[in-house]
Amino acid sequence: MERKIRIRAGDVTAEATLNDSATAEAIWKALPIEARGSTWGDEIYFGIPVHLPEENGQEVVQLGDIAYWPPGSAFCIFFGPTPMSRGAEIRPASAVNVVGHIVGDPLGFRRVSSGTRVVIEPAQS
Repeated sequence: MERKIRIRAGDVTAEATLNDSATAEAIWKALPIEARGSTWGDEIYFGIPVHLPEENGQEVVQLGDIAYWPPGSAFCIFFGPTPMSRGAEIRPASAVNVVGHIVGDPLGFRRVSSGTRVVIEPAQS
């Protein structure tokens, strides 16, 4: 079963598809989630009510990946380099559990500033 979520941050809305990981399942069960986002380079992150260890942690992610950061119990949206990146790579602060990917162009998230309200909810089919 493909699970899609909708992410709204200010005037930016995107859909994403979740993968089959245990972390993605825990996030799906916690929906809807609402928080104030923070930015770190071309990443938006915010704490969520999910507390899990690292699962297939990745030190470098792809453009449009969404992930869970275990040390901060945070949801992350990656849309470009972070302060930890080397060159054009996209590098989180430390290993993350990739839980899915944005459908379409994630670059709209560049318009979102720190403190913006972010809502994650199941996408209507």
